[in-house]
Amino acid sequence: MLGEMAAGPDDARLDLAFARLPRLVGRAPLTLAPADEAAAEAARPGWRPAGWPVDAAARILLLLHLPRAGFADRFRRLRRVADTAELVALFRGLPLYPDPERLEDEAGEGLRSNMRPVFEAVAHHSPYPREVFGEHRWNHMVLKALFVDSPLAPIQGLDERANPELAMMLRDYARERRAAGRPISPELWRCLIPFAQAVGAEADVALADLERIP
Repeated sequence: MLGEMAAGPDDARLDLAFARLPRLVGRAPLTLAPADEAAAEAARPGWRPAGWPVDAAARILLLLHLPRAGFADRFRRLRRVADTAELVALFRGLPLYPDPERLEDEAGEGLRSNMRPVFEAVAHHSPYPREVFGEHRWNHMVLKALFVDSPLAPIQGLDERANPELAMMLRDYARERRAAGRPISPELWRCLIPFAQAVGAEADVALADLERIP
């Protein structure tokens, strides 16, 4: 199957292979030994495949055997017709694909998804957003994570890519949540505190500290 893909697949053959893989390899979690995880990190710093379903790993491997020429177009076509599991597989492979900058808009489609697993396939445990996203898309990814109750900790580069514009967005978000009597994720302050003075959020941070006192 992989050899046929490398030889230059037509779209119908690629669609069939992509759809059939779960029946061929199963959907069990991918089990990696520490040596395997170290090899993944050495091959691609920040790449964390532990816990992926086996079929997702197989789908990504299939895509990595596609010719480089036309890869972004094939990815886009697959993404438009994919079900949830297929979308998760497609987006988890972002750090590994050729010409990653050409896939940024496709990754943006994943971030816009209302399906949390799809959003997290782009945002979590991946060096792709940190390396490729411009500031605007990065900031909206972090804010979207808070909106969908997705943790921020698995976003790689969260501290190094913190910025004043994001801090202002999070300040406003925190004020809206507090005014509505809704809880504020403690992770929010991680991106806001370094710029609290610059964006006039010292009082917000102080109030958050008081709220944490039992």
